[in-house]
Amino acid sequence: MDLAKYRTLFLEEASEHLAEMSRALLVLEKDPASTESIDLVFRMAHSTKSMAASLGYEAISEIAHRLEDRMQVVRSAGRIEDAADLPLLFRGLEALERMVEVVRETGQPPPPDSELAQALGSTPGLKKKFLRHP
Repeated sequence: MDLAKYRTLFLEEASEHLAEMSRALLVLEKDPASTESIDLVFRMAHSTKSMAASLGYEAISEIAHRLEDRMQVVRSAGRIEDAADLPLLFRGLEALERMVEVVRETGQPPPPDSELAQALGSTPGLKKKFLRHP
């Protein structure tokens, strides 16, 4: 299997997804209840997670998965309720952008960011969600 071909496709699509995610987060800064933007960030995180996982870019997949989970909580609430969420979401986006750049520059998987993964995963909404679903 020619990974270079798939890596190139990943880099193109991931860059597009992250740009769309950035635009949607900027909208959410002004309108925390923008359903379209909430759904877009969720979908872009999901797509990035899936693409990264299929190529073995576990660090990218992990951060994208945590963003996806966090956005599911936001989707359930219908808005970004916690003011601390937006800076953390932007931080996740910036980490994904850096990680994709590592792949672009080196062709290698980026290192994990355990601290960010933990920060993205530690939300009261997530804990409540998982406690409700055994």
